[in-house]
Amino acid sequence: MPESGRATAKDSSTHIPTPAAPQPASAPPPASPASESDTRAPAPAPDTRAPSTASARRAGLLVTLVLGGLTALPPLSMDMYLPALPEVTESLRAPASTIQLTLTACLAGMALGQLVVGPMSDKWGRRRPLLVGMIVYVLATAVCAFAPSAGLLIGFRLAQGLAGAAGIVIARAVVRDLYDGVEMARFFSTLMLISGVAPIVAPLIGGQILRITDWRGVFHVLTAVGLVLTLVVWRFLHETLPPGRRHAGGVGEALRTMRGLLADRVFTGYMLAGGLAFAVLFAYISASPFVVQEIYGASPQTFSLLFGLNSVGLVAVGQINGKLLVGRVSLDKVLGWGLGVILLAATALLVMTSGLLGDPGLPAVAAGLFVLMSAMGLAMPNTNAQALMRAPHAAGSASALLGTTSFLIGAVASPLVGIAGETTAVPMAVVQVGCAVAALGCFLLLCRPRRPATS
Repeated sequence: MPESGRATAKDSSTHIPTPAAPQPASAPPPASPASESDTRAPAPAPDTRAPSTASARRAGLLVTLVLGGLTALPPLSMDMYLPALPEVTESLRAPASTIQLTLTACLAGMALGQLVVGPMSDKWGRRRPLLVGMIVYVLATAVCAFAPSAGLLIGFRLAQGLAGAAGIVIARAVVRDLYDGVEMARFFSTLMLISGVAPIVAPLIGGQILRITDWRGVFHVLTAVGLVLTLVVWRFLHETLPPGRRHAGGVGEALRTMRGLLADRVFTGYMLAGGLAFAVLFAYISASPFVVQEIYGASPQTFSLLFGLNSVGLVAVGQINGKLLVGRVSLDKVLGWGLGVILLAATALLVMTSGLLGDPGLPAVAAGLFVLMSAMGLAMPNTNAQALMRAPHAAGSASALLGTTSFLIGAVASPLVGIAGETTAVPMAVVQVGCAVAALGCFLLLCRPRRPATS
């Protein structure tokens, strides 16, 4: 099978430029077809392996930090802005449901942008599309800070999402370029640790920004963050997709590749399960500022603290997944546990917010949200890893489908949580329960985890 020749963590030096020892000039060309790792470069001499390995580790650390920054950018763009949502409704004189569309627009942009950037990265490599996307992201974010109306802010958030999609989709594709199997699942958990810092600190930063300036200052800070990350990508992230593994076709071939991926029942099952789990998460993200602050009367700083605590739970469980469970328990079993806990937590939130047990108060609701968020640490990295392992030949297109599905479903869930106004949290819980049931159903029916996997 082609996957047997995929690069793992120890092979990253074949993709990331590192100081290399001279290769023997007399090394003969391969006489017969070999694996991808055999055809890229001659085997190094035994006495040069130690320096090469050390260099690869240093390069691997840099790549980990850069990819972590890219995956942290979406939660920064979303979560730093959350404490300001009530203020934005007053400043722009628009209803809450309209202002929530600024989140929907950003999500929709990230979803559609991935469909374009993913195939582009399979054709032209990872680096160039990523740099272009980051530059446009910085410009769009800067313009958001000066939007005079809700309509223009929604439009610029859409542009911000379209450009920011490059970081999301290419980060996953780079991981697929460098890792495989269990190592890939572990790396996704490591990325969750790095990117998980963003949702922890972003609302806290947003709350503090609101103490010294208005909501527009949030976008000024995001512009600076995007600019720094663009410079870091330009300096440290080298190309990970060699020319020999790129796709020469255009839009038609990209569409055929995606159609082939969607025809894979198991890939589609993981894609839908991950997308619906993300919708549960985004229902919380878009509704929690109003639920915590407007319904339960918490301050922006208290909301930021609770949001950060929930993010700590997600990161901690993600590390338990990567360090303790992956390699010891099957990925499907861990994924099933995660989806099951998400459903139980969402059901508990529905019971509490509907008033069946009286007024539960903020502590009980916060506890239910903490459990729900923490269980995402079991679901999200494993759906990505399992789906990408089905597509070694088109990591960019597969990553685009995964991201687009997640963000489109999340964009649909966002306005639904406010459909009954700002005085009840029931719509949030209903959306979460419905998406959790659907996610678990897709996993069990399409992936069929109790049956032997087919190649």
